Amino acid sequence: MKMRKAFLSSLLFGLVITLDAQDSIPATGISGVYEVVVGTSEASTAIQYFGEFGFKVVDSARLTAAQAASLYQVPVGARVYRLQNGKIDSHGLLRIIEWDRLLGQGVGYTVPETVGQRLSVMLTKDIMRLTDIYQLLRSKQEKWLPTFPVFDDPLRINSGAETGFYRRPVGVRENAVYGEFFNHVFFQRYGYTIPGYGTIDPSSPLQTSEFTHHDFCIKVDSMRQLMYLQTAFGLKAERPPVIDGDNNKGPKAIFLMPDGYTHFYQGFVSPNNICGKLKFFMAVNGDKPDASSKQRLGEPGITMHTFYTPRLQFVYDLVKRHGLQSSAITKNEFGELSFVVRGPEGATWQLIDKKNTNHQPLTILSTQFTKD
Repeated sequence: MKMRKAFLSSLLFGLVITLDAQDSIPATGISGVYEVVVGTSEASTAIQYFGEFGFKVVDSARLTAAQAASLYQVPVGARVYRLQNGKIDSHGLLRIIEWDRLLGQGVGYTVPETVGQRLSVMLTKDIMRLTDIYQLLRSKQEKWLPTFPVFDDPLRINSGAETGFYRRPVGVRENAVYGEFFNHVFFQRYGYTIPGYGTIDPSSPLQTSEFTHHDFCIKVDSMRQLMYLQTAFGLKAERPPVIDGDNNKGPKAIFLMPDGYTHFYQGFVSPNNICGKLKFFMAVNGDKPDASSKQRLGEPGITMHTFYTPRLQFVYDLVKRHGLQSSAITKNEFGELSFVVRGPEGATWQLIDKKNTNHQPLTILSTQFTKD
């Protein structure tokens, strides 16, 4: 028991020391997560599916097997589509890669917090409607696992004595939906809004926003291995890492935590966008399946995330200085200068040269209370 406590302390202590030094964050100009990249063998089905959430194709390209091998170390041709939700082009987009031949089955339909699992998060106006839809699909033997939406108070402002019918509680209701090729997290706000953090276009059939943030289930020797996100990419650790678990209603519901379960949590956000945040989770107790070998380009499911920066060469030099596994700078399938990085925690990133976007992201997070 003493050895286990010492191990947990060393993991946590190492990250607090290195990630609290905010003056060590280089000015990379990096965005929040720009795109979620999803592999599939049937792009038309994926495009139709995500169209119900408000995503529309805004660009497409063809990759030969030679080009894919050079860019992504996948010697298979592909057709690639970039999709955007409404007018938000600064973060939260989707890239679908239809591989001519998949390399495997991917992480697939598996238990929550499987190592290598990825989840993408959207704001919605009607979380119960979405839950009902996925419960119906599950009853038809389709591989979807919706968790029941739970209400939580992330702002920590509700008082049991003061809250009631006339002073209604403020908070969010959130749930997860685990699937065979995609894992969702949905959340609905009550009594407040955060401008710039989730925009629902009126034309979205299911009244859902762009992707607001992204979950990564990982396993590392030390949480210190995430430090490159700050020192090489220029992201900010939102706070010192914490160990939380079944005492926290939101994560307990999202990850179907059994009693007594805990995990490490660490979040990162861009200094240049309050949206597109990264959230990392690593189990502390309780064994989880390890599908990290299937978490790679060429497989189905979420296999990469992208950022953009106006200082691509600077970021590339930082990546090399930190000894990260990286490709050379070259044009990607959309003709954008870019390079691909594989992190020590198993995440794959593409950094893209991009100077600006039509939608101007917000950099200061503010809460506005409403009367609903």
